Formats: sequence, C-alpha cells, structure tokens
Amino acid sequence: MAPKVFRLVYAGFKSAQPEKMVEYYRDIQGMNVTEEVDGATFLSFGFDHHNVGIYPADTKGLQNIAYQVDPEVGLDNLQKDIEEFGISVERKALPGIEEALVFNDPSGVEIHLFTDIEQPATGFTWSGLEIYKLGHIALRVQNFDDTMKFYTEVLGFYQTDKIGEHFANFITCNYEHHVINFIAAEPEQATQLHHIAYQIKDSSHHTKAADWLFKHDYDTIWGPQRHTAGSNIAAYHLDPDEHVVELYADIDVYIPELNMMEPREWHQELPYRPKMWEGLSAWGTEYDFDLGGYVDEK
Repeated sequence: MAPKVFRLVYAGFKSAQPEKMVEYYRDIQGMNVTEEVDGATFLSFGFDHHNVGIYPADTKGLQNIAYQVDPEVGLDNLQKDIEEFGISVERKALPGIEEALVFNDPSGVEIHLFTDIEQPATGFTWSGLEIYKLGHIALRVQNFDDTMKFYTEVLGFYQTDKIGEHFANFITCNYEHHVINFIAAEPEQATQLHHIAYQIKDSSHHTKAADWLFKHDYDTIWGPQRHTAGSNIAAYHLDPDEHVVELYADIDVYIPELNMMEPREWHQELPYRPKMWEGLSAWGTEYDFDLGGYVDEK
C-alpha cells in the first residue's frame, strides 16, 4: 500500500506563555508570522500558510499535527477508511485550509488531514537558525500497537527502523527516513511530545546554529552527533516551554521500492536496509542529558 498522505506540514503547540514561544519561533528560528486568529499565532518557514501554530492555554504541550493528503486518494475515501478503523472524523475549515479532516488518532493526538493549504510563499527570512522545514515529530504514546497499526495499515506509512521493540519506531510517508517516531509510553504516562525536529542547511551549519542558540541563552543539550537510525547529524536544545527541539541534516533517503536507504559513504553496510538498533549514537559518544529517557512533564 502506498502512503495516503505525502507530507508533514505543521505542528501546533498549546502554551501558557505564548508570547515567549512566538518570540522563539520568530526571532530564534527565523520564521514569518502569517496570521493571528483568536489569540493563536501561525508562523511559516517561507512557503506554507504555517508550519507552526502557537495556541494560548493554561498548560503546555502538543496541540495538533497535520499532513497533506494525496489528491488521488481524496478526503472522502480517506474519511471512510478512518471511520472504518473506528475513529470519529469531523470536517472543518482551519486557518489557511478550506476543508480538513479532524480527529484524534489512537494515541489521542489531534490530527488534521487536507489536500490543499494556502501557500503565500512569504520567502525565507535568512535570519535566526535559517530552518528549511519541519522534518519529523517523536511522540511517547499510549495505545502503541493500535497507533502503529493505524499509521501503517490505514494511512499506509512505511516502517523504516527501530531502536528496541517498543522504544522508537520510525515510519514515513515519503522519501525521508521518518516523519514520525513512536515510543511506547509507560502505563502511568500520558501521550506527549518527545521531540520535534527541523531540517537545517547541512551538517556544517550546526556550528552556526549552536553559536546562535548560545548567544541567545539556549544551551545545546545533546550532540551534534550522527544517529544510528536515520543517520542524521542531530543536535538538541529546549524551547521556552522545555520541549526538546532537534536540528538535523543528512537524514537517510528511503527507497520503498527496494526497501533500502539510498547509499551513503557513512553507511556501515550496503545495502542499508531497515533494522533494529540498540542505541542512539553512531559515533559512540555519551552525553549527560538522557535523550532517550526524557519525559516532557506537563
């Protein structure tokens, strides 16, 4: 089955300090503010109506995730597939979107699916971290098995790698190694964001990004380091709400027809196929910050 969605477009955050979160995404990351609606602020990296939304709230956390639907699949067919899985779906107009399917996935995360989004093409700002795009999201989820089944069997995502059986499961709807990563939550843990990742220009840009963050009092807490799964060179810091933010480059390109990654000189074996890994660091470096065990408490 081919994926029925083909692109991760945006993520929304609820925040008790929305001004600081907007300042971070506008001034530190370098995004454009495209619209403000009912207290919410929407920001773009330069093309879509928005790639990040900030919503005022009494708590912090992930508000929603959005994917663009293959026009040949269409919203009608996809809504039928989702409802047959046992999930209730609403149709709504959203900022920048005339019609979207809105529902909670099996983990409880609010999902937006649409075929079209406004694309004002405001252009890149050439400032801040100079992010290219929203790349992937990692979630610690309840109902892990049903969540994996929904994304792979209903939405048609491909599974690439794993780190342990239930620790990190990487899936994708396009050529990138992963657009989402699911970690099984402990019974007492609610579904929550583990980290959100943004693509930078290339691996050399990590130095400039780390200097920019340090200048503005944001410490790099892990990396830069090449990951095992995905091979991306990644570095992590915390945003004002203490969500873990990854900056990455050089992520693996997945070829589903061959079930392998496009060959690269740093691959330890050829062909480089999906597998189960035991750790996060390809170079063996250890850090004081426990990236794998981090829990973003509300």
